Amino acid sequence: MSVISTPAGVGPTAATHKVNKALKSGRGDVSGTVFMIIMLVSLLMSVVILAVLVVDMLVLAEPVITTRFGDFITGTLKSKPEASGISQGLKGTFWIGVFTVVISFPLGIAAAIYLEEYAHHESKLARFIDLNIRNLAGVPSVVYGILGFTLFVKAMGSITGPESQGKSVISAGLTLAILVLPIVIITAAEAIRAVPNELREAGFGVGATRWEVVRHHVLPYAAPGVLTGTVLALARALGEAAPLILVGASTGFLSSGGGFFDVTSLQERFTALPMIITSWAKKPANLGWDEVAGAAVIVLLAVVLVANTAAILLRNRFEKKRQ
Repeated sequence: MSVISTPAGVGPTAATHKVNKALKSGRGDVSGTVFMIIMLVSLLMSVVILAVLVVDMLVLAEPVITTRFGDFITGTLKSKPEASGISQGLKGTFWIGVFTVVISFPLGIAAAIYLEEYAHHESKLARFIDLNIRNLAGVPSVVYGILGFTLFVKAMGSITGPESQGKSVISAGLTLAILVLPIVIITAAEAIRAVPNELREAGFGVGATRWEVVRHHVLPYAAPGVLTGTVLALARALGEAAPLILVGASTGFLSSGGGFFDVTSLQERFTALPMIITSWAKKPANLGWDEVAGAAVIVLLAVVLVANTAAILLRNRFEKKRQ
């Protein structure tokens, strides 16, 4: 029995035949192969550079890690490298991360929701705001440091740190929260924009309000992308040193300042891991400062890795819910 093709089936059948013929012809895709090789070389170079960095730091920090790593973590800043520790830097870095998460993430995600779900995309105001946010994401961090010094140290010093003339963890946390805010807005907006419109239309079709659609459909679907962007922003905040220099992070000796979670010490003088690493790296290498600087780098990498791991676990959880 012969089979007669319908007009609707001619197009797909012809396309399938053309693809099968191209696959079986034996002709290689030269452009595609060259592009794949370039991408592979780029990937390998990135992995090699990262591996060299980690191995170099591990070799440099090996005497500190193997002999007194516990004391190094719990110790305080000293005048001698063999007695110095980073507990004050860990405390400052932790609270800067808390300020970044508490301030920049809710503000950034809320701004992204408004720009993508409520604002009229074609309006001049929305396009003006979007353009300026993207420009602010590329502003050097030292400019944000000057802003933080002017606003939080000079103008609001009586609130952020009466005893330390405004040079406190609060000023540093607020400055870095503002620094990463444009990045959070951009990444969250891109994740929300990638949500299929069919999902929104389905919600509106059953009578849901815009807020109900955003809350129950858009945000859960966009959560993995939002989390990925926010973690990248947090990693940048934890590793920045230039703004901390301008808002008055200390590189010298500090008092113990109470416990690790003592919020009353947030208005006192402070330091953070990037500041400690910068200070130690500038000292003569043959005196042992390079070894403690390398150990501090390893600890900072571990802190960032822990933050990334937490975000990946949350992202995987939301992806399972989405499926």
